[in-house]
Amino acid sequence: MIDINESVMQFLLALVVVGPLLGAAAALLPAPPGLKGKSPEQAVLRHGVTVTGAVLVAAIALVLGFDHDHPSKMQASTDISWIPALDVRIHLGIDGISLPLLVLTALLTFLCALYSYFKQRHERLTPRTSGPNPSQSPKAFVALLLVLESGTLATFAVLDLVLFFLAFETVLIPMYFLIARWGGEARAGAAWKFILFTLLGSVVMLLGLLLIGLSAGTFDMVALATDNGRSLTTSVQVIAVLAIGIGLAVKTPMWPLHSWLPDAHTAAPTVGSVLLAGVLLKMGTYGFVRILLPAAPDGFRTFAPYLAAFAVVGIVYGSLACLALARRGAQGDLKRLVAYSSVGHMGFVLLGIATTTPTGVNGALFANVAHGLITGLLFFLVGALKDRTGTTDLDSVAEKSGHALYGRAPRLGGLLAFAAVASLGLPGLAGFWGEMLALFGAFDPHDDLSRPAFLTFMAVAAFGTLLTAAYMLIVVRRVCMGAPPQQAPKLTDVRTYEFAAWTPLVVLTVVAGLWPRTLLGLTDPAVQQLLSGGTR
Repeated sequence: MIDINESVMQFLLALVVVGPLLGAAAALLPAPPGLKGKSPEQAVLRHGVTVTGAVLVAAIALVLGFDHDHPSKMQASTDISWIPALDVRIHLGIDGISLPLLVLTALLTFLCALYSYFKQRHERLTPRTSGPNPSQSPKAFVALLLVLESGTLATFAVLDLVLFFLAFETVLIPMYFLIARWGGEARAGAAWKFILFTLLGSVVMLLGLLLIGLSAGTFDMVALATDNGRSLTTSVQVIAVLAIGIGLAVKTPMWPLHSWLPDAHTAAPTVGSVLLAGVLLKMGTYGFVRILLPAAPDGFRTFAPYLAAFAVVGIVYGSLACLALARRGAQGDLKRLVAYSSVGHMGFVLLGIATTTPTGVNGALFANVAHGLITGLLFFLVGALKDRTGTTDLDSVAEKSGHALYGRAPRLGGLLAFAAVASLGLPGLAGFWGEMLALFGAFDPHDDLSRPAFLTFMAVAAFGTLLTAAYMLIVVRRVCMGAPPQQAPKLTDVRTYEFAAWTPLVVLTVVAGLWPRTLLGLTDPAVQQLLSGGTR
């Protein structure tokens, strides 16, 4: 690592958060004649690649300048008064908990921008309605993508409850339009369901955030973590955890508040599904760790058994739903199947958080990053399969157009099998460690929690891993194996730009699986300090 001045670190973090917003505004302006090239549409898509690439470089510079010997310390901090009457401050900072999610967001958004740019040479973004419609132009697409990135990055970087809520809400509008304008069938209903669920959850969450801030006399998340709930009565903590937890659970998504997710993923364009699964779902679980665990520990432990119970129900429910979609004749949608798998995987994250132990919370944070890498890759691959076959219906793909991928498109089939076994938690890949640590955390939960109850939760969750392996292997067998059907249309194997967009996810999945200390070395000291009271 390198020694970077603190003021430079502050600038880099501000650039990471604000840069995409400036890029979004620039994307809506006319491109200079020298930058248009052969196509103005390609020019604005190149602009998206440039801005997201610059943000990724700044995020990597933050990693290089980060003091890895003290990951529990807030670094690159900026603290400026914004609304003095309410003591609301523009407070930014990163530690070992937020840094991996910041880099994950910057990476996935850059890969999505890169994928979209090169994909336009094969298939252009076309309006869904007749006549010109600026909201469906590449300019709007890039601007929405950058606003989405800015809101997500800000969520992981801000240290003020009011700013956290504003950043949390910023992502809703761009994701709504990405689904509604560039999505597939039933996109309008899916977009409305997404926005209504998340907005209703956010209203309740806002009340809880205000209750904590006004009762404690500060909205500063560092001060609240240091106070560790001592300024809040148990009843205030219980009410706040219930209110904030509902809003966070909708975004996670936790069963039974998950029903918006399968529709949103099924209708969303490929890059929308990648970002929705890869980073937006992490905002909910991050809020549990950053806000509720340190600021209202007594209230959180009151609800921890219920959170764990909902989590393990989600694990089993998501797996059974995937099994139902994967069976022959069910006409299951592959994107919908991957979406339901996310409900199960995020159940492990919630189970780890519910244990309120360093082992469980570290497992949750690890599983967050692993899910972003693996499920992002899965949605890229399913999108590529749809581009080649014209459908994501599993029966159609398995029996007609996509059958025997190993023989017809070996690299695409191999990558799909790799992502599937990574998703089911194969040891040596990233998906294994988060689930294992969450189960270990449930085996020995916090002293204030019922160990018999959590042992039961652990057993149910472990059964869920078997169901996960079952449906993933069924998908691989049906899509990748077998003899190519006669007179089957030719399938293009992995293209160069797809290889460029997917390789980082494959490499990081392997690296995180073989060297888990890469992530755990960052998160563990920060988690230890957060749970003991304080982040300084």
